[in-house]
Amino acid sequence: MAKKGTFVLVHPAWFGGWCWKKITPLLRADGYDLYTPTLTGLGERAHLARPEIGLGTHIADVVNLLKYEDLSDVVLVGNSSGGMVITGVADQLPDAISHIVYLDAFVPQDGQALVDIIPPDRRPPMEALVQNEGQGWLLPRLAPQPWEKFVPEAWRITDEADLRWVLPRLRPTPFGHFKEPVHRKNTAAEKQPRTYIRCVQWPNTVFDRYAQEAQKMAGWHYRELTTSHLPFITHPRELAEVLIEIAA
Repeated sequence: MAKKGTFVLVHPAWFGGWCWKKITPLLRADGYDLYTPTLTGLGERAHLARPEIGLGTHIADVVNLLKYEDLSDVVLVGNSSGGMVITGVADQLPDAISHIVYLDAFVPQDGQALVDIIPPDRRPPMEALVQNEGQGWLLPRLAPQPWEKFVPEAWRITDEADLRWVLPRLRPTPFGHFKEPVHRKNTAAEKQPRTYIRCVQWPNTVFDRYAQEAQKMAGWHYRELTTSHLPFITHPRELAEVLIEIAA
């Protein structure tokens, strides 16, 4: 089968390239090449975590993948905080990218950090977790309650096998991933086609706003999935179908 194109899938905080395991064979079976980089300090690269890692490091992880693998015509996909990463990657390497896909993801403006985008009442609990449990530089999880409670309730991972797979692999994320701003200064990057995929079963007012904007703004496309926030884990076939449609 001739190659149809290339996907680069960027995971969110706490996860790693491993989280795309269910969807990669589906996309490869349809003729696409797949790259699922793990950001420094997470997943199998957790041993590289250090205080100075920030969003810029994670952008460089993906930029260097594109450069060293000589990738072009890439469909660049980011989930959740991965939207911060793909925004920075597109700003640096727009010529390598054919389409940018925000999968229930943050879409920052120039100079924004993730802590600038989230509701203001969310920042103090996050900073408290960093100080109390993260040695002053790691964010161990999103919410005050343990992952074992938060993941099934908020992200609606109900399959026991999925929970046994996901929970042991989650890792604290360097807080610089959240507090370092992104840059959007490259006019060529701003002209790239973009799609926002809203996972409508996960309530989030920020993502709702992005979804509304994507339906109105020139250069944007919009899709919905009747899933929660992590469809690559809970509904991989449905997500694969949407991504293949976008790439085509």
